[in-house]
Amino acid sequence: MRLAAGLWVQAYIRRLQLADIPAYVIAKGDATAGSVIVKVARLDGTAVAKSRSFDMETGARIWMVLADGPEQDVDASLTRQRSFDPDLWIIEIESRDGRDLLDEPGLSD
Repeated sequence: MRLAAGLWVQAYIRRLQLADIPAYVIAKGDATAGSVIVKVARLDGTAVAKSRSFDMETGARIWMVLADGPEQDVDASLTRQRSFDPDLWIIEIESRDGRDLLDEPGLSD
């Protein structure tokens, strides 16, 4: 059973706060079934956006890079994604070292 998107986002934001990583909900999606994209602004003009996906070989849920490069280009990609999927959640993190905690247990499940 999957956790509702709204609850996952709340728990993720809280985990980031506990690690002193600033995070903001940029776009609020469907509370139960919305997809989530995490954007990490590296504070040097670049960013990376990751979306949750399935590894077809293992069946595991993984985070894949959706866009990486100049922050303007990443933002444009997110705007396009949001136009296709209004139920999409977008979380923005500010982290000079790119730390997003997505590789921690429980966040890729």
